[in-house]
Amino acid sequence: MNQSEIPVLDAVEPGPLAHAAASSPALGPYDELRGLPSQGGQWPAVLEQLRGSPMAPSWHEFFQYLGPYGWEELDRRAARLARQLRDNGVTYNVYADEANLQRPWPLDLFPLLITASDWQTIEAGVLQRVQVLETVMRDIYGERRLLKDGLLPAALVQGHPDYLRAMHGVPVVGGTHLHVVAFDLARGPQGHWWVVSQRTQAPSGLGYLLENRSAVSTQFADAFEGMNVRRLAATYRTFIKGLKAACPGGGDTHIALLTPGPYNETYFEHSYLARYLGLTLVEGGDLTVRGRRLYLKTLHGLRPVHGLVKRVDDAFLDPLETRPESRLGVPGLLEAVRAGNLLVANAPGAGFLESSALLGFLPALARRLLGEELKLPALHTWWCGEPAAMREVLPELARCVIKPTYPWSTSRGTFNAGVGPLMDPEVLASWAGAIQRVPEEHTVQAYMSPAQMPTWGSRGGRTGIVPRAAMLRVFALSDGAGSWQVLPGGMTRLVNESAGLATMALGGSSADTWVLGEQAPPDEPEFDHSTLAAFTAADVELVQRERLVTSRAAENLFWLGRYTERAENATRLARIVLQSLHGEEEPSIGHLMWIGQLAESAGLVPADCPSPLDDRVEFEHQLIGALGDTDGTPSVGYTLRSLRQAASALRERLSPEHWGFIKDAEEKFLQEARRLREEGGHGADALQLLATVSRALSAITGAQHDRMWRDDGWRLMTAGRQIERLTYLSDALSRGFYTNAVHDAAGYGVVLDLFDSTISFHARYQRSRAIAALIEHVVLNFQNPRSLGWVVQQLIGRLSRLHEREPGPLEDLSRRLQPPAASDLTRLCQSDHIGDFIPLQELLAHFMQVGSQLSTDISLRHFTHTGEIRRSTGV
Repeated sequence: MNQSEIPVLDAVEPGPLAHAAASSPALGPYDELRGLPSQGGQWPAVLEQLRGSPMAPSWHEFFQYLGPYGWEELDRRAARLARQLRDNGVTYNVYADEANLQRPWPLDLFPLLITASDWQTIEAGVLQRVQVLETVMRDIYGERRLLKDGLLPAALVQGHPDYLRAMHGVPVVGGTHLHVVAFDLARGPQGHWWVVSQRTQAPSGLGYLLENRSAVSTQFADAFEGMNVRRLAATYRTFIKGLKAACPGGGDTHIALLTPGPYNETYFEHSYLARYLGLTLVEGGDLTVRGRRLYLKTLHGLRPVHGLVKRVDDAFLDPLETRPESRLGVPGLLEAVRAGNLLVANAPGAGFLESSALLGFLPALARRLLGEELKLPALHTWWCGEPAAMREVLPELARCVIKPTYPWSTSRGTFNAGVGPLMDPEVLASWAGAIQRVPEEHTVQAYMSPAQMPTWGSRGGRTGIVPRAAMLRVFALSDGAGSWQVLPGGMTRLVNESAGLATMALGGSSADTWVLGEQAPPDEPEFDHSTLAAFTAADVELVQRERLVTSRAAENLFWLGRYTERAENATRLARIVLQSLHGEEEPSIGHLMWIGQLAESAGLVPADCPSPLDDRVEFEHQLIGALGDTDGTPSVGYTLRSLRQAASALRERLSPEHWGFIKDAEEKFLQEARRLREEGGHGADALQLLATVSRALSAITGAQHDRMWRDDGWRLMTAGRQIERLTYLSDALSRGFYTNAVHDAAGYGVVLDLFDSTISFHARYQRSRAIAALIEHVVLNFQNPRSLGWVVQQLIGRLSRLHEREPGPLEDLSRRLQPPAASDLTRLCQSDHIGDFIPLQELLAHFMQVGSQLSTDISLRHFTHTGEIRRSTGV
């Protein structure tokens, strides 16, 4: 509701104000705000009822921390929250939406509040269920007593596509199969918590909930501290500590996080989590198995990997033993696991536990395996593969959710879940027919309206507190063999009302989860200075360890540097060309020929664009129209898109600010370029747009120089920039001399502008137009960071440093380059009778040839490793 429509109450505290202004949930679901089943009704008819219904103590305390003016700031806090997520580049990729693949992560302003007593119930129930699932895994891949005794149907285990026969009888490294288990919970109408589903293969959410916590706690810092919200960091630390202790690498354990890549829907989380946990983010192509051991391909050879936290489903892990068409996994990975040389979290083969059909069998399994009743019940679930269960549930479909028994399977029937209460009779009849045709592929679960929590949003044109159904995903993380901790928080997902499901892919959203403590968290223990004397040689070796650079990351860094430089060059050239067409001096024929060649060579205009010599107006029109092209013409927009794509694969290596600069530069430029094309903008509008993106590129360059670790990956990135600069500027200068454009006043100035050297040149030579001065300044001067001599000098330094750590007797690529000396000036200024500067042109041609060959050889040596393969085979 609008703030002007909020009723005026006697009390000015925000707690009663929030209580009275909140809409009431529909009849039935539990009302988190008031801590009781809702009574239904709409505003303002229920105002008197709301006055008489007390707010839950935790929510009353939360709103009290807002202060007397806090209510008025909620809109601003929501805007700050959205801006923070946008600036941090928090996204959820949606394959079905090609036009908007990277959607901003949706996060509500208010957290879900869980009291200490509620959390004790959840924690005890989750720990018990993890023990049951772990014991089931050990039995199914071991003695299989549960199958022999009929406690589990073979169709749900051995008939499940995610059951891996190749892992039967394999003892897992560290003794634990399930290191990360997620449970989706819903609070019922009477306030009790129920299990809806479980995730055991590659559960998502551990990274997003960290971002949710960081963003929301910032908006409500006083409430977060005052309500003793339990922290998350300690559980993550014990999780990683436990993994390292269980890995076979000993004191030199190396753990990686395996991701499907930047186009996976939760890739942001993968990169965020890898950075937070200190793991190496890898794709399948970064790894190889040699001698039944897993290795990481790095710039300097193969490095052993002892642990793998996987975010790739088991079916794609090993194309030799699972899906042969997979490019996401690693050939031979399962053999490394069977050999005991690799810990995988979770152990391959846990996917069958995710079937909702198993929920109906877990109570009996708990009694058999633990001698206990389950403390945290699941919603009633029927597997239709049992005839009696199918007959019992068919008449009840209108009050149930129909789920696939084998979700996400390509070999068994799968489908999107159907919500009975949202279906008409004809649709329900169709579902009943499908169940009767293939009953084993259908599982039916009782439908329960989840509790509704207060959110800040709009409904019916009104802004205020809106109730939305919420489900809670909690995580159990292993901290040692047979031991787990429940992360004191979780990822709350808000149900999409039209779909009736809590799924991000169908438009759901999220909220932070606060587990409230009964007392203030303990202070961190003081640092014990006596431990300083306990440092060992292993500690010294540890702190001297360099960051590993995978071959894939190295390639992306190399192209990040090249595309950054290419974007700067294209932007500067486009501005120069537009200014040349409308300069104070009429451009000469040589000048027009030169800028036309440069624009065509750089991809600023389409291939069939007329030369500025033939049609200056059409040339300018096509150049402006192509600025934002991301498909056909490789102009500024295309290069910015390529820059962003290279950066998106390096999220774990880039600071949030660095990534934000790149993302904003591309998005804002393409948006304005599109508007410019649609509105038929003129040269002045294009120049203003180019000036804006030029400033953004300066910020990107600054981040690359000041906010990145100076490892070999960074050296490759800067080498890529220098190679791009060397070849581009050499080509531009060569064309300028061939067309004689450098000999008129406008062309002379363009050379200085292309080399970004106008200010420094005029400071030294005033307004001289001497060719010798020009060559000295842009070719030979080592104090000018845009001169070719300086570029060659820097490139030699980068390549030489890379060569120091290269294995084997490889050629030192830096020796291919020799910076020109100041004594070369006289020779380079020599010209024949027709004005050809042959020594200069030979030098420029040499720079272009060597730069191009260096790019190829760096790729062969560091990215594809083709060079090493050829040497090893004698080819």
